[in-house]
Amino acid sequence: MKQPSWVDGNHVELLINGEQYYPRVFEAMAAARTEILLETFIIYDDKVGQQLRQTLIDAAQRGVRVEVVADGYGAGELPDAFVTSMVEAGVHFHAFDPQPMLAGMRTNLFRRLHRKIVVIDGQRAFVGGINYSADHLGDFGPMAKQDYAVEVTGPVVAQVHTSSRRLMAPVLDRADTVEPVTAPTGAAQATLVQRDNVRHRTDIEEQYLQMFRQAERRIVVANAYFFPGYRLLRELRNAARRGVEVTLILQGQPDMRWVRAISRLLYNYLLRDDVRIHEYCRRPLHGKVALVDEQWSTVGSSNLDPLSLSLNLEANLMIRDRAFNQQLYQHLSELAGEQCKPVTLERMIRGYWWRAPLIFMGFHFTRYFPRIAGLFPAHRQRLKSVLPSVQEQGELHEGNV
Repeated sequence: MKQPSWVDGNHVELLINGEQYYPRVFEAMAAARTEILLETFIIYDDKVGQQLRQTLIDAAQRGVRVEVVADGYGAGELPDAFVTSMVEAGVHFHAFDPQPMLAGMRTNLFRRLHRKIVVIDGQRAFVGGINYSADHLGDFGPMAKQDYAVEVTGPVVAQVHTSSRRLMAPVLDRADTVEPVTAPTGAAQATLVQRDNVRHRTDIEEQYLQMFRQAERRIVVANAYFFPGYRLLRELRNAARRGVEVTLILQGQPDMRWVRAISRLLYNYLLRDDVRIHEYCRRPLHGKVALVDEQWSTVGSSNLDPLSLSLNLEANLMIRDRAFNQQLYQHLSELAGEQCKPVTLERMIRGYWWRAPLIFMGFHFTRYFPRIAGLFPAHRQRLKSVLPSVQEQGELHEGNV
């Protein structure tokens, strides 16, 4: 694992749900002067996706360099007309590993681009777990997602900018002319930690492990898809054993029911050592945030599950800042106290006799998953650029990541 490069002098602001995130990120895009870099897993052709499209078109038409990378699985059902309208206006649109459907089903499930990053003019960045879809807004209804992102300025933006440019490098048609601003804007330390299938295979997981081992007072994790490997489970249990208050906020009203069923296979192991588990029941939890003690926090795209920790491309911003940590802690404490249902060991051991074999298999699956994941075919990570029809009708420019 490459040790993260912490930099001082950053300002980090927590953005909760689409109600806070979309106005800020669209405002920043509308004010862009030279460059917009955008990576996302999902774009839907709904009111949020359409606002994104128009905002990017407006930016491109006033001369801003707009580079968009959307995952070929997550955005695989985006209508051709949606993409074409952006490309014809000057937006550079790249699909990450697009694959044709087989019998009406998407087959490119593994090793996805799951990062959600925006960089504006090398001066401002957004990092988190929020996609571009209306299901991140409260007016979507009871299945609206609970999710998080951060807006950051300061020297760490250069790290985010470099990471995005490196991902897009195979399909960029000109050298980078943007110089990221490195002047301090706040008091927070921060670093971008990535997970990929080449140089940073375990970086995010190792950061979690390190912080869990160092925890002295509290650990709070709010994570949508919780099925971590054995090492993470062991460190959470060990922290609770030495007196650290360990709180997990997990899905109680999942968007996919199997998620809660799988996570619950691990509950007994943690509850027996006084790890506190709360299931968030107001709506589906989609967040990927955590904090340790009074300084360290993280917000990003990485779940604590096999796909995020062993296969997908992910990015989390790691933050050392007491004020940010306290804000996140207060929010998660209110979430746990007012909108969650506590899970007790007594409740989980009911019917334990028939669930015991599943718990055993689930536990050991997490222990050996990194080895199992290596058996999946490791396709090359490709970017395909959609070209304007007036330039090359129907053709795509392709490059390997």
